[in-house]
Amino acid sequence: MVTQVFSLQYPDEALDCIAAGIDQIGLLVGDESCPACITVEQAKEVFKAVGHRAVKVAIIMVRDEDKIIEIAKELRPDIVHLCDEVVFATKAFADRLKAAIPGIKLMQGVPVEGPESIALAKSYEGIADFIMTDTNCSYGIGASGQTHDWEIDRRIVEEVNIPVVMAGGLGPDNVAEAIYKVRPYAVDSLTRTSIVENGKVIRKDIDKVRAFVENARMAARDITR
Repeated sequence: MVTQVFSLQYPDEALDCIAAGIDQIGLLVGDESCPACITVEQAKEVFKAVGHRAVKVAIIMVRDEDKIIEIAKELRPDIVHLCDEVVFATKAFADRLKAAIPGIKLMQGVPVEGPESIALAKSYEGIADFIMTDTNCSYGIGASGQTHDWEIDRRIVEEVNIPVVMAGGLGPDNVAEAIYKVRPYAVDSLTRTSIVENGKVIRKDIDKVRAFVENARMAARDITR
């Protein structure tokens, strides 16, 4: 079971998460008005510290496809993650991104609301290398700390031919249950493994990150027996 955390801000924080067992490190880059969003220069420092120790994931918070590719060429993440309210993945964009940065992967966020989310996820077959299911809120997808209907996630895993990264209110207390019910490729946590003060993500809570990893691995072992 692959484990992923968002949104890291500091090199030492990323290394602590890797030491706790995290496989994929996620950064929110470009729009400093967003919680835990960092500049391109800050992101470069984090990714430099990570090196090849973990998979590097970046949400690039700009609405211009050319700018996303430009920033991705500078950052060199392993995965560019698109949120649906920023830019939707298209075959043309995926082809351009992969031509510009050979070997890069594309992950598309999918808001989980109802059965229509299954069709939306399926529409990314042949385009996205991964999809990330997440909770939809009034301000957009993700970073709410709220769960959603996991039955929809389960159906997406079963019916869509793309590896699923499951997100949306996951933390140490519920990640095992989520894995038992959904059996995704990976699980992601932001809010519920973070230290949050006055609504602002300060940094990751490493004890919670470690517990998240341990519980995810335990559940993964159980379902493969």
